[in-house]
Amino acid sequence: MIKCICVDDKNRPSKVPESKWVKEGKEYTIIFTLIVLPQKTLAVQLDEIDLDESCMPYSFFLANRFSFRQEDMGKLIDFIEECTEINMSIQELLKQTNERATSTSQENQGA
Repeated sequence: MIKCICVDDKNRPSKVPESKWVKEGKEYTIIFTLIVLPQKTLAVQLDEIDLDESCMPYSFFLANRFSFRQEDMGKLIDFIEECTEINMSIQELLKQTNERATSTSQENQGA
């Protein structure tokens, strides 16, 4: 399982109720990834939030809303490739997630 922390909960679409929206600072578990159009960017599905039919057309969160631990980046790349069959480099992942990767040591210092 790949954990992430929400770093951007702004601009909730009106079709998505607050109860189904991410909260800044909260940890989530990624269960699926894909590249969404027209943005051509990485998006994730979370175990903790079900964006069901009532939220349509929204069924994924853009990955740039989240921060990932540095040590999980390789595992995240493998997971993305499994879900999308797209080859992605760590550099491209960092670019798409606005370089919001953090290391465990940084998390521990802030705790």
